[in-house]
Amino acid sequence: MRQPEYRKITEFKTVAEFRQFLVEQGYDIGLVDQVASDGTAALAQPARCCGREIGNRWAILPMEGWDCQNDGTPSEMTRRRWLRFAGSGAKLLYGTEAAAVMHSGRSSPKQLWVAEHTFSALKELCSEMRRVHAEKFGRADDFCIGLQLTHSGRYSYPNDAYRRESRTAYAHPLLDIKFENTAANVVSDDEISDIVEHFIEAAVLARAAGFDFVDIKQAHGYLAHEFLTAHDRPGPYGGSFENRTRFFREIADGIARACPGYPISSRISIFDLLPYQKRADGIGEPMGWEGAYPYAFGGDGTGRGMDPDLREPVALVKLMQKYGVDLICATVGSPYYNPHVQRPAYYPVLDGYEMPEHPLYNVARHLASVRRFKELCPDVMVVGSGYTCLQDYLPNAAEYAVAKGWTDFVGIGRMVLSYPEICTDSLSGRPLDRRRICRTLGDCTNAPRSGLISGCYPLDDFYKKLPQAAVLRDKKREA
Repeated sequence: MRQPEYRKITEFKTVAEFRQFLVEQGYDIGLVDQVASDGTAALAQPARCCGREIGNRWAILPMEGWDCQNDGTPSEMTRRRWLRFAGSGAKLLYGTEAAAVMHSGRSSPKQLWVAEHTFSALKELCSEMRRVHAEKFGRADDFCIGLQLTHSGRYSYPNDAYRRESRTAYAHPLLDIKFENTAANVVSDDEISDIVEHFIEAAVLARAAGFDFVDIKQAHGYLAHEFLTAHDRPGPYGGSFENRTRFFREIADGIARACPGYPISSRISIFDLLPYQKRADGIGEPMGWEGAYPYAFGGDGTGRGMDPDLREPVALVKLMQKYGVDLICATVGSPYYNPHVQRPAYYPVLDGYEMPEHPLYNVARHLASVRRFKELCPDVMVVGSGYTCLQDYLPNAAEYAVAKGWTDFVGIGRMVLSYPEICTDSLSGRPLDRRRICRTLGDCTNAPRSGLISGCYPLDDFYKKLPQAAVLRDKKREA
């Protein structure tokens, strides 16, 4: 496999040197020289949404740990991760975890499941997060905890980590080939009604457990995201924009009835591209398609770029505002079929491909899309994402983006697995601990794709010492 020669972040020794490189390459990523530690930083300022004041602009993004009990109950490993999030210094836990609303929609037999039998454990853990945050930072009344609700759809593995049991929104001409799906995988209207009810029931449980809001995940090619491009689906859930948003509207209507006044949010992929595949030389390329490509929500019709007016994503947000949504999380693409867009990295995951362009190109594209989205939807608070690949200069870019109004919050995912305290350290003026900075090695993805729990095996001593670490090393050698 040919390794493209992309300059690594570690090669740049100063902010000025890195900034000059970005300018030379035409990557529009702004950097401040340093983040103020006296409370005047843009990242340190409070913001109001979801019915409360949130103490700063750092957010932790929802991830899938795949480390719960088989029945979906949080394990001690889940608890460890969540308490590290609570002690990170971020005042917004945007979703905490991608939690399945029903067994058949779980992405792994170890995925968190929101149900009656997991309620007590979720309630206890939510309360413990508030206690840990208050003990470390002196208060928790400005600490906001959400829970992301999802159905994995095409990427459901509820009973066996190696056996996909897809439920799809429609017959997709490319993804059905890529993931070996057929018309039998498409959910019926009756099945959709049942899924909607599970979302509503999960929201009721989340509220009772103490979560401040729920996030309805409409991103990354999961079921709710697929409905947004169900142009070819007949009946009430496909075709027109009204029909393609019916799934979300029925969930939101149900939550409003069952939990009056309970805030909801949504993580959305504000643009998508064609699915990618691995070329003979190991580099990613788009799957073949001729003519207009209608299946990229927020796309420009070619499957290769973003609609500059983001017409349908903006229309979706305007619709969600009618349900009181005042906070969204803006992501792009999918980790399953074009990961270089959503999770740019210097090292490909085991079942992935080499980056077809410099990873920083896609960081810049992601940040630019959120900036454009914020211009078009100025009255909605936005959590931006896609920053981890910036590594040592993540805080510098985060501060710049918030100060310029490109985003309202900066969300981090992979980075927080190895270095949750980056939030506190960046605001306190302490030098970053470079030994713990995520270098996008990909093992937090390689592990679950190999049927193991997710975590930072290279940098977190806890995971280094687990027996799964040896299994993962063997799988990487085989690959």
